[in-house]
Amino acid sequence: MESLLSLSFASLSSRDTSRIRKGLRQIEGLLAQICLSNNRLSPHKRKTSVVNDADKRECKQLRELRRDAAFREFFRLQEGFKWNVASRLLATLERLMGMHSASQTDLLILSTLDLLQGILLLHPPSRTLFNREDYMNLLLDLLDSSNPPAVQSQALLVLVTALLDCPANTRTFEAIDGLLTVTSLFKSRSTTQEVKMRTLEFLYFYLMPESPPTASSSAPNTANLQRSPSKLQHARTHSGDDGDRMDVDEDEVRDTKTTEDKQKLLGKHLNNVAELVRDLRENAVFSAAGAAGS
Repeated sequence: MESLLSLSFASLSSRDTSRIRKGLRQIEGLLAQICLSNNRLSPHKRKTSVVNDADKRECKQLRELRRDAAFREFFRLQEGFKWNVASRLLATLERLMGMHSASQTDLLILSTLDLLQGILLLHPPSRTLFNREDYMNLLLDLLDSSNPPAVQSQALLVLVTALLDCPANTRTFEAIDGLLTVTSLFKSRSTTQEVKMRTLEFLYFYLMPESPPTASSSAPNTANLQRSPSKLQHARTHSGDDGDRMDVDEDEVRDTKTTEDKQKLLGKHLNNVAELVRDLRENAVFSAAGAAGS
């Protein structure tokens, strides 16, 4: 697995868009091998494309992933800086955003965001990278009106994943005027209806009360892999026999906020926040998703 990651990282570090595309496909292929079962959904139809073939395979259930040796090894590798995919994707994203705007670059940005969202779901401790303002700003920059609606929508999805069960990341988001950025996008006349709906979904998500972060339910059931996202907030590099590792500043504790706390903050940028809160409570928005994940 280290060899596959090394090849993909070498491609991702290039400024050649064709090599970057190759690196993204290599990461996608690795994740497909880990997450997809060998069972076929459509055995009566055969296609030669690897991508199309992957589309016909069922996703492994969470309980299957926990027992899967490949996933456990992948999760272990993500704990160190050297093989951490999320940090490489963020570096790639930053480089792509610095290139001249073109439809080809936009497609690569979309692919990078899509993979980043998947990685953050598979390895929740990587979400703590967004405790850093520079990484959080990358997502906020993608919400600018100069970006295509598809990029804006996907950036909002990644933003939700980055904040999920990570109050410290939410505090960073608030500190760099993330609420102003998102509400400005929502209120802008140039924003498409689809992006407005994504923005509204994000605001509902943001208004949910926070709980102290807990160990990820997707982590393999081994002591050395059961690391809470909060324990990587101020990771630093240590050299050891197995290379650089993400270490922990145990003293860093961030506060959590209630819906009422967030309502006050959001109310500085948006009218009728009380109606959103009432809708959130009366219609139990996200309750089904929360029940499924528990």
